[in-house]
Amino acid sequence: MTSSIDNDTTEPPITTGGVREVKSAARTVEILEFLAARQNKPVRLRELSEALGVPRSSLHALLRTLVTYGWVRADSSGTLYGIGIRALLAGTTYLDTDPYLPLVTPFLDELREQTDETFHLGRLDAQDVVYLATRESSQYLRPYSRVGRRLPAYATSLGKAILAAQPTDDFERHLPDTLSPLTPNTLTDRKALQADIEIVRERGYAVDNEENTLGLRCFAVALPYAHPATDAISASIPVARLSPEREQEIVAMLRNASDRITRVVAPLESRIAWS
Repeated sequence: MTSSIDNDTTEPPITTGGVREVKSAARTVEILEFLAARQNKPVRLRELSEALGVPRSSLHALLRTLVTYGWVRADSSGTLYGIGIRALLAGTTYLDTDPYLPLVTPFLDELREQTDETFHLGRLDAQDVVYLATRESSQYLRPYSRVGRRLPAYATSLGKAILAAQPTDDFERHLPDTLSPLTPNTLTDRKALQADIEIVRERGYAVDNEENTLGLRCFAVALPYAHPATDAISASIPVARLSPEREQEIVAMLRNASDRITRVVAPLESRIAWS
């Protein structure tokens, strides 16, 4: 008997960038990314099928396989699904082997110690920014770790700092078709966003004015040790205790840290195998 997974290979091949795409593998990645994006909210088979546009029969077979290998977890009834522990182990390995993290995180430690504010390191991944490291302020503690989370690049200071470092003709490929709001302050008009990115290029740092989290104003600078830059560092500060003087101080410290980080990393860039 041929499984629904095997039947996928009889369909006309899909190519991505000239490479034949294996449909069942692509669906597996879609499942894992969908479950990861839901964070701690489990999903039923029907909802997952509708969201991904995949027949429930094919989806159920893939989910059973992923549950068996620990990439997906199911509740005791077998009707609710969430991301599994194997995904955590793979993500931890990425962080453990990333060549830039051990070079950049000491500067985040220093910034946090000097200011007692929250600082992040983020990396551009297609249309999103992924948080690779966070150093929390003792004055503002999140109920969860932001490491490993992703947010739309257009709605974060980290993302906008990196977008401003991209070639002009690459800008659009890092944006989704629709700029959905995360808060009432999110820039959802393309022309307004492009104008904001131009301002970032001119002044050298990006600002997130409560665009992904109400009550937080964030500032970021790109780390130009790669060309174009794919990483950035940022500071997140509650607006209730942010003054113009404090803003200038934080931005100056971020710029100084970016210069120092680049001086450390740039000479090693040619020896770093990963990009």
